[in-house]
Amino acid sequence: MSDVTTAPRQGRGRGAARREPDDSEILRLGQLFNKGFGGIGMLLVLGFALSLSTDVFLTGTNMDNLGRQVSIYAILAVAQLLVILTAGIDLSVGSVVGLSGVVAAKAVFDTTGGAHVLWAVLLALAVGALAGMINGVLVAVVRLPPFIVTLGMMGIARGATLLLTGGRTVQPLPDGFSELAGGTVFGIANLTWLMLIITVIVGLFLRRTVWGRYVYAIGSNAESARLTGVPVRAVQITAYTLCGTLAALAGLLLASRLGNGVPTAGTGYELQAIAACVIGGASLFGARGTALGALVGALVVGLLDNGGTLLGIDPFWLQILTGVLILAAVAAEHLRNLRGPRSRDAGASGTGDAAREPAEDGDREAAGAGRQT
Repeated sequence: MSDVTTAPRQGRGRGAARREPDDSEILRLGQLFNKGFGGIGMLLVLGFALSLSTDVFLTGTNMDNLGRQVSIYAILAVAQLLVILTAGIDLSVGSVVGLSGVVAAKAVFDTTGGAHVLWAVLLALAVGALAGMINGVLVAVVRLPPFIVTLGMMGIARGATLLLTGGRTVQPLPDGFSELAGGTVFGIANLTWLMLIITVIVGLFLRRTVWGRYVYAIGSNAESARLTGVPVRAVQITAYTLCGTLAALAGLLLASRLGNGVPTAGTGYELQAIAACVIGGASLFGARGTALGALVGALVVGLLDNGGTLLGIDPFWLQILTGVLILAAVAAEHLRNLRGPRSRDAGASGTGDAAREPAEDGDREAAGAGRQT
């Protein structure tokens, strides 16, 4: 007789035992909010409160205006997210909005020498891409702090905007250019379609491509990512360049919506973009955040502005409320980070693997990036 016993083989029939998922495989509500959807609850509360406070909120006209208004913020928030995920920041996006809008407006200015709309769009996008690429090179190659680099670019872009226009509004603009933002497809504004398309594309790039994994890995730990073979400099330059390009797109769409090129357009928009990212669950320390979360955060910011207008609230109070939301979101993240090491220590002193906390998104992306290389 042999003393070796074999474990019973699990059958596939009706009586086979089902494997229970462990804790790391279950997506709980808290983990869902940590994954970049923290603003959904706030969005639902705001929408419900406004629907009860005013009868105008849910009308088709207001929903159309809200979609057009939020679209600019959302595109800019998605642009800012690309940089924030790398543990950087871009304070120049608001000024790039103004510069690109003026460049496009002057290119299609209603004179005999006016350029074609497509040429104006490409020129504006090139200006934004150039500004973003300069930011990326100074951050990734020269290794200057992102805050200082983009602060300088903010002043350069705004000054160039005022020089190009002499401080005057560029108008009138041809109907073909205004149609970019003013047109509709299936009854929905072009701005809303562009917002959704850009959010989906950026979200897929971040989650389904190697480049997206590299972005999260750099935000988690740039030096570890470099040691695993991630082209840190190239990815950072690309992220800043894409950020500038999307900011330029937001600028020319804003000029198209307004029907003129305003030299002060985009002032303060960088704060709105950062607020949308943070409210949507992005971490200013990098490696955490999603394109959908940035969209949700932009919707929250847009609902505050729209609701304040409908209810007649002083816009200065809305600025204070936005600042409070940013501080609350950052404070909540800081407390969560402080609680993380304690829970891991408790798990290490306990019994069993069930007490261990799942790894953060950035750590998983860094490991995945290392395997890809």
